[in-house]
Amino acid sequence: MQQKKKLISRSTIRISLHILAWTILLGVPLYLINRWDAGTDFVWIYYTNTLISGAIFYINYLDLIPRFFFKSRVKYYLAVVVLILGFYFVSDQSNKLIFKYVPHEQRIDENRRQPGEERHGRPPFRQIHLFNYTFTSIFLIFFSLGLRVIERNEMIEKRQKELEKEKLNSELAFLKNQISPHFFFNTLNNIYSLIGINTGDAQNAVLKLSKLMRYLLYDSEQGLSQLSSEIDFMNNYIDLMRLRMNEKVKLRVNFPSKYENAAIPPLLFIPFIENAFKHGISYREKSFIDIGMEIGKEWITFTCRNSIVRPMEEAGTERSGIGLDNVTKRLNLLYPGKHELTIDRGNAIFYVLLKIKLGKT
Repeated sequence: MQQKKKLISRSTIRISLHILAWTILLGVPLYLINRWDAGTDFVWIYYTNTLISGAIFYINYLDLIPRFFFKSRVKYYLAVVVLILGFYFVSDQSNKLIFKYVPHEQRIDENRRQPGEERHGRPPFRQIHLFNYTFTSIFLIFFSLGLRVIERNEMIEKRQKELEKEKLNSELAFLKNQISPHFFFNTLNNIYSLIGINTGDAQNAVLKLSKLMRYLLYDSEQGLSQLSSEIDFMNNYIDLMRLRMNEKVKLRVNFPSKYENAAIPPLLFIPFIENAFKHGISYREKSFIDIGMEIGKEWITFTCRNSIVRPMEEAGTERSGIGLDNVTKRLNLLYPGKHELTIDRGNAIFYVLLKIKLGKT
C-alpha cells in the first residue's frame, strides 16, 4: 500500500510539472498582448511553434523512445529524422499561411531612398526559421531522451530493490523454517527421555512445548515479535531444558526484568542457547552455561558462555551446526552494519557476544 502511494505521488508530481510548464508557455503570449501591442502574426507563430515543439517532445518521449531506443538504435535515429523533417514541413507551411506578404511592402520606395544609401534586402526569414527549428528540435529530442532514460533507470533500480526485498523475505522464511524443525526435533528427544523417568515432569514439558510451538507457529509468523515475547520464549525453553539437568551442570540466566519493549525478528537468540545446551552439558563432569542480556535505549547485548564437553570439530560434523549458520545469515540480512557478532571457539569454553542496534530492520 505504501509503495502504491509513492507511485501515485510521483506520477501526480510529474503530471503537475507538465501542466505547469504548459500553463507558462501558453500564458506568455496573453501577458505580452495585454502589456504591449503585439501583432496577431506574432501570437499565431508563437502558438504554432510551441504546439509543434510539444508534439515533437511528446511523440519522442511517449512513443519513439519506448518503442525503438531501447531495442534498436538505428530505427530510433531514423524515426527521429523523419519526425523532425515532417514537423519542419508543417512548421514551414504554417509560417507561410500566417505571414501575409503584400507585394508593395516588398518594394523599396525609390523616392524615399537617399542617394548613396545602401540597399538592404529582406532578412533571410527562411534560413533563420530553419536554424531555430533545427536547434529547438534537437534540444527537445535530447531533453526528452534524457528524461526517459533517467525514469527507466529509476524504474530498474526500484525493481531491483523489490527483488532484493523479496529475496530477503524468502531467505528469512527459509532460514526460519530450518531453525524451527531443528529445535522441535531436539526438544522432542528431551521429552522422550523424561517420559520413563518422571511422568509429571514429562507432562509439564509437554505444556512448555505447546507454548513454544504456539510462539513458533503463530506469534513469530508476523515477521517481527515483541522483545518481551522473545524473552518469554527463551525462558520457557530454558525451563524445559532445565528438567533434564543434574547437579553437575551450573546454569546461570540473567534476563532483565524491566526494560523498554521493542520489535525484533523472532528466533535470533535461541540458536545460541540451543547450541549451549547441546554442547555444554555433561553428565559425568562439571559443566556450566551462562546466559545474559542487557537492554539499553539503542542496543541489545546478548551473551552466552558454555563449557565444551567434546571437541567442536566433532560437533561441527552434525546437523546441529545449521542453527548457528542460519542466525549468522539472518543477522547479515536483517541488520547490515547494525550488529556485532563475536563467536569465540576456545578449547574449553564457547563464547558468543551479540549486539544489535534497535530500530527499523
